[in-house]
Amino acid sequence: MRLVDLRGMNITRSSAPSFVPRVSVGVSEVEAVVSGLLAEVKREGSAALIRQAKDFDGVTDVQLSVSEKDIRAAAKKLDRGTKNALLESIRRVRAASEDSLPAASRTEYHTGGSVATRYVPVDRAGVYIPGGKAVYPSSVVMNVVAAQAAGVKDIVLVSPAQDQCEGQIHPSILAAADLLGVTEVYAMGGAGAIAALAYGVAEIGLEPVDVITGPGNQYVAEAKRQVKGIVGIDSEAGPTEIGIIADDTAHPEFVAADLLSQAEHDELASVVLITTSHELASRVEHALTRRLSATKHHERAGVALMGEQSGVILVDSLEHLYLMANAYAPEHLSVMMENPEDVLPHIRHAGAIFIGPYTPVSAGDYAAGSNHVLPTDGSARFSSGLSPLSFLRSQQVIDYDKAALAQIRDAVVTLANAEDLPAHGEAIEARFSDTTEQPTEA
Repeated sequence: MRLVDLRGMNITRSSAPSFVPRVSVGVSEVEAVVSGLLAEVKREGSAALIRQAKDFDGVTDVQLSVSEKDIRAAAKKLDRGTKNALLESIRRVRAASEDSLPAASRTEYHTGGSVATRYVPVDRAGVYIPGGKAVYPSSVVMNVVAAQAAGVKDIVLVSPAQDQCEGQIHPSILAAADLLGVTEVYAMGGAGAIAALAYGVAEIGLEPVDVITGPGNQYVAEAKRQVKGIVGIDSEAGPTEIGIIADDTAHPEFVAADLLSQAEHDELASVVLITTSHELASRVEHALTRRLSATKHHERAGVALMGEQSGVILVDSLEHLYLMANAYAPEHLSVMMENPEDVLPHIRHAGAIFIGPYTPVSAGDYAAGSNHVLPTDGSARFSSGLSPLSFLRSQQVIDYDKAALAQIRDAVVTLANAEDLPAHGEAIEARFSDTTEQPTEA
């Protein structure tokens, strides 16, 4: 990993982002490609999806709609160990999701009238489960459980057809869907799948959804960005990121193992260590070199570790360490410091935070109970990770009788006139006019 030595630099909140490792090329090209793919699906429907499966997934005879029979068959073939692990993940994620549900509230004013806030789930959610270099039944759990906890009735799952699975979705993904009771499943991937969820595909019975969630590559993240406004999205969850902030008390083997655990996802994975200790940085580099040569996916992990989006950032002080961590705003932030509880008040921007040497990011990826669908590319500054809130809308219910309305009559009329919107005030006054026929109260 390249060393970004910021010792002696005057790091400020405004300058810190300029030092953060990021992918700097190809953004406009991705935007253009995705725009074209979305337009194809909107215009041509299933024909475009079939063509895209051939072009991008190497599948020449894809069946877009997956039958309930095939979903059940995949579940029956799932090995006991994987099934039990998925059930444990489901149990923990469901418990944390249900505990995070917001409570309804009601404000009663002493002069009369009330404002209540309630939370209502969307009617229909689409969840995207990535394919490609790895298989993600765990992402089925994360997306579907959050939607179910929110109370969503219709959940649609899409995932790319796999050439090595005879043009079908990977059976472990189908099995996870079965464990969760999801029956509407489509074999489609990439930007085209996002378009299909947003616009619908009438000829295969796919109706548009209200919200699209789930991680994916940069094309999937860009597609979600482009359909936002037509549908809701959770966040821009693109190629994975890990940031580790550490001092000289951190175990270099743990740091190296955690960095490598995310680097194996993809060549574009972003892997960043921020530390005040040059000695730790050196020891982590040695541990990484040794571990990289021994790990299965060393080729793509090596590319990620050496990419412009990765690096070791060396700083002078804790103040600068916190500035850089918040500027990076990573998907996953691991805190390996002597007193991690003292660090939390200084961390503002991260998708999820992992505290101490025995809370590795990979625990959150699978069975810690947290959700692993998280904002990337700095969007943790303004976005949250996936949760039931991603599928809920808050609504306020306002209830005033005549006596209560009278208490705010003058304030409303005054403000309406101040804004030169007199009809607003007249709508109030009409309810107190002797010439207006009054409704009979039940």
